[in-house]
Amino acid sequence: MVDLLWVLLCTGLVFLMQAGFMCVESGLTRSKNSINVVVKNMADFGLSVALFWMFGFALMFGASQWGWMGGSHFFPSTGVNAKFVAFFLFQAMFCGTATTIISGAVAERLKFSAYVIIVILVSGLIYPLFGHWAWNSLLEDNSGGWLGNLGFIDFAGSTVVHSVGAWVSLATLTIVGARQGRFSAEGKPNKIQGSNLPFSMLGALLLWFGWIGFNGGSTLALNDQVPGIILNTILAGVAGMITAAILSWIQHRLLEVEPLINGMLAGLVAVTACCDVVSTPLAFVVGSTGASVALLVSYGLMRSQIDDAVDAVAVHGGAGAWGTLCVALFGQLENVNRISQLSIQLLGVGVCFAWAFGLPWLILKAVNHFFPLRVTEEEEVMGLNISEHRAKTDTYDLFQVMDYQAKTSDLSLRVPVEPFTEVGHIATRYNQVMDSLARNHDDNIDTLEQIYTLTAAAAAVIENNRFDPEALELDGMCDRNDELGTLARVLQQLVAAVHQREQALAELNPALTDAQLHTGSKDTPRP
Repeated sequence: MVDLLWVLLCTGLVFLMQAGFMCVESGLTRSKNSINVVVKNMADFGLSVALFWMFGFALMFGASQWGWMGGSHFFPSTGVNAKFVAFFLFQAMFCGTATTIISGAVAERLKFSAYVIIVILVSGLIYPLFGHWAWNSLLEDNSGGWLGNLGFIDFAGSTVVHSVGAWVSLATLTIVGARQGRFSAEGKPNKIQGSNLPFSMLGALLLWFGWIGFNGGSTLALNDQVPGIILNTILAGVAGMITAAILSWIQHRLLEVEPLINGMLAGLVAVTACCDVVSTPLAFVVGSTGASVALLVSYGLMRSQIDDAVDAVAVHGGAGAWGTLCVALFGQLENVNRISQLSIQLLGVGVCFAWAFGLPWLILKAVNHFFPLRVTEEEEVMGLNISEHRAKTDTYDLFQVMDYQAKTSDLSLRVPVEPFTEVGHIATRYNQVMDSLARNHDDNIDTLEQIYTLTAAAAAVIENNRFDPEALELDGMCDRNDELGTLARVLQQLVAAVHQREQALAELNPALTDAQLHTGSKDTPRP
């Protein structure tokens, strides 16, 4: 019962890694796509476990057919013994892990329906069959798959789980291409900043914690190996994080967040294959070198303009392959020739790449010809939260109003305010600015109208030669305290002065005609 309890506990820890992947991936992507990333993580777990329960487990752990595929244990249920059920649950979590790796790599450009196709392909075919070749003998009384029978060793899945997800990701990336703006016209990479790096750090810690169950539970029993396996796992993660931090500092003269996360994960991925057969100092070496390999692969992908949003291919593929080779390089294996074992490990890594990259590439390439996997350019700019799920956010509402006002100059619109949030606070201030602009706009219109009135009045006086202050009707404008009011008062005073002069002239010479008064004719008789 203790062994059974340990496997179930570790199943829960591996399940927790789903939350870790969700946090890491959504935090490293832009906010306009974060909901899409979360939905994909939820959906791929549900689909993968369902397919694994229906036939994936049978293909992987059923009675082997010539070492290539299983043929029994479809639809496992509670009708069998508890140990078998616990084993199924534990392995189902591994299937979900292999599948969810893909969602982060292809984030921000893939249609959700296309991702569902990939999930079905991976969890229903790619992962179970390769898992059969390597791990079929894990279930008691099974004869084993052909790769495992050759002597291939991968304790907890550096290749079987992590590399499978990574190589499928790489196949998809080569088909759908890079995100808009990721590379310049000259091919230089432009960094796309994640929306919530603290959230990603939380996800990394959740993954680290879940890895205790991932590797520790792979013994399938609470035995004397477990403490050493957990120690090696923790220290490999530490080594990977420290190494990536040092390399990042040497390269950029600053410590970035992403290398910390990916270096730690690469160390954990690398040690997963050999954590049961290496000493603790060598586990530290495996973690450190695994992080170095991941950074090197990441650099190579960028040079090739392959846009992996979270460096999943480098971390899970590069470090996973290296960790699998470390079984032969550093493992304390009895009665095993290292050169022979290394060749077997290389064969396993190569077969995994050919299977998990080659077949998905062929299938997805054909699908993409008839059914484009990638969203349109407009949908990508808009963000997959809206285009794929109609999931609006207060940030989206804010930018939508701002964009509309920039295009139409309509100052009447106001942004919806969500109280007690940062975006709500920004929206409130933005609305206040727009209120001020609208008031100034109205004041300017009123001022322009009064300028027009003043100009028209002055023009009428000059054209009609009628200097009558009451006819100007500028009393309201003269009450203003600004320059326009001063101008109106000066004009009114000018007209009044001319009017008074006319009246004085008329009193001195009553015979003077109005036309003569207005024109100042030289023929005017002297008084």
